[in-house]
Amino acid sequence: MNRRLGRALAGVSAAVASAVLLAACGSSSTSSTPAGNGGHSADPKTATSAADLGGLDALVKAAQKEGQLNVIALPRNWANYGEILDAFAKKYGIMIDSANPDGSSQDEINAVKSLKGQTRGPDVLDLGNAFALTAATSGLLAPYKVQTWSKIPDSLKEADGKWYGDYGGYVSIGCNSAVVNPCPASFADLTKPAYKGKVALNGDPTKAGAAFAAVYAAALANGGSFDNIQPGIDFFGTLKKSGNFIPVGVTSATITKNETPIAVNWDYLNAAVVSQVPTWTTAVPTDGLYANYYDQAISAYAPHPAAARLWEEYLYSAEGQNLFLKGLARPVELTAMTADQTVDAALLAKLPKVDSAVQLPSNAQLDAAKQAVANGWAKATS
Repeated sequence: MNRRLGRALAGVSAAVASAVLLAACGSSSTSSTPAGNGGHSADPKTATSAADLGGLDALVKAAQKEGQLNVIALPRNWANYGEILDAFAKKYGIMIDSANPDGSSQDEINAVKSLKGQTRGPDVLDLGNAFALTAATSGLLAPYKVQTWSKIPDSLKEADGKWYGDYGGYVSIGCNSAVVNPCPASFADLTKPAYKGKVALNGDPTKAGAAFAAVYAAALANGGSFDNIQPGIDFFGTLKKSGNFIPVGVTSATITKNETPIAVNWDYLNAAVVSQVPTWTTAVPTDGLYANYYDQAISAYAPHPAAARLWEEYLYSAEGQNLFLKGLARPVELTAMTADQTVDAALLAKLPKVDSAVQLPSNAQLDAAKQAVANGWAKATS
């Protein structure tokens, strides 16, 4: 995922409409089945809900007894994770070890495998959806359903609770208007000679969820579809040959040093750059409108299983979801929170504007697209 790292932010009505649409996209109903099996488990490692441990208070006590949570690939400037990590640690008195904050989704999966059985292994994961699917089928994830399970759209969670969407956004084009004028507003614009040596992604799309999403969006902009990501691979191959695309992963440092003046990245990451670079703009390209969510998951080998489960409960509480919203990301429970009025309306109004509706790819389409990128990216951009 390489989790490092506007057009004026949206008006209230458009932001609310597009945000609610994205949160509900692809889902017609939510589950009403109570989480857990109704029994009480003495071992947090096998708990599939807070109820298994006797309720949330019991889970809190078990997590505080462990005293630590290991997270991975969570930079503080990504979707407001800095504030979220601090708030969780302060609220529960649990120390957080944050490993490899600039790592990718693939790095997270590798860490679960290589650190299995070790106390420094990751407890929880935040994965691009295509990578969450891989981790689940590889037996690396522990099933767990948070108390707000019914608020998560069915299409954005694995039925047994092995992964579930947490926050999402749209692929966008960020640009430093003090360095680039005019800034590109579409994928078609990115091919112009004026942008030679200026276009970058948030990492390698074979490893990073944000970069993978950018390739998918480019495919949609160039005659592709959810079933055909190849035009996106070809697009960046052409950009590489023309010299426009540079294989430099976007970070806060590369942006502030003007090494990556144009970044194809999630809208919430590009929008957040303004706090560091006031001349940074964000455009959601209409010729390649693509949206998706990242997924939360608990490692099947979590060394602090109670803290891992408490972390998920916190992220899916109204407090945690609104903190994602504060980071300009669209929380997965947004539709339900809008209905029950637990969403922070002032924060919702600040979301980047998107006027068009989108659809989300199916799990099968994501798997096939991920394989196509793995097979073709290096050859196309070498």
